[in-house]
Amino acid sequence: MPVRLNKYLSEMGVCSRREADRLIESGKVSVDGKTAVTGMKIEEGQTVVCDGKPVGGQAGKQKDKPVMLAVNKPRGIVCTTSDKDRAENIVEFLNYPVRIYPIGRLDKDSEGLLLLTNQGDLVNRIMRAGNGHEKEYLVKVNKPVTKEFIKAMGDGVPILDTVTRPCFVESVGKDRFRIILTQGLNRQIRRMCEYLGYRVLELKRTRIMNIQLGNLRTGDYRKVTPAEYETLLEIIKDSTNLPYKEKQDGRKNS
Repeated sequence: MPVRLNKYLSEMGVCSRREADRLIESGKVSVDGKTAVTGMKIEEGQTVVCDGKPVGGQAGKQKDKPVMLAVNKPRGIVCTTSDKDRAENIVEFLNYPVRIYPIGRLDKDSEGLLLLTNQGDLVNRIMRAGNGHEKEYLVKVNKPVTKEFIKAMGDGVPILDTVTRPCFVESVGKDRFRIILTQGLNRQIRRMCEYLGYRVLELKRTRIMNIQLGNLRTGDYRKVTPAEYETLLEIIKDSTNLPYKEKQDGRKNS
């Protein structure tokens, strides 16, 4: 049965569907020796090459064993695979032997927990804003955190032509706070702070749903445990892959 090329690349663990579309548009994907086009479908037995590397030999070949890693992303590493950014990306940084790609993003100046996988079908169910999955961060800002600031952050801040969802925020130090988001607008925490007259100095993600950063050292990674993985699947079992429509649904950075 024919399958969309971007879906095939995602299911084979090459990249997300969105990234697949970008690779196809840039002419980096071929099918049976011919440059692929956006929206095309392929059938079992066809040969797919992405960025010079064969994908699964032929369409229909069994995909790699599922992989999910928890990584402590350092500052200065980007989460895109685009050639436009000269900084080292997380896939190159890890140099993992199986094709994996990040679930969502952390911007270049942020650090902390990032999940990487070769299972494209999980990405949207984890990251779609409409599914409301929690992500937790520790943030250091450039001046003392006040009660008024904490309340304003928690109530919702107008950024990017929308108002952020109400969220949990608490002070954990003179100039530090903890925040739990259920959405992921583009550079959301930084923009929220900026609107309220604060500047983010340090931003670290410490949790994605049930998976904790814990004591994982900066730049290191570990495999998500079977127990963590089973719990994660239970959490997302009713989550949708369909896009969530808000006034503004930016890319998944914070």
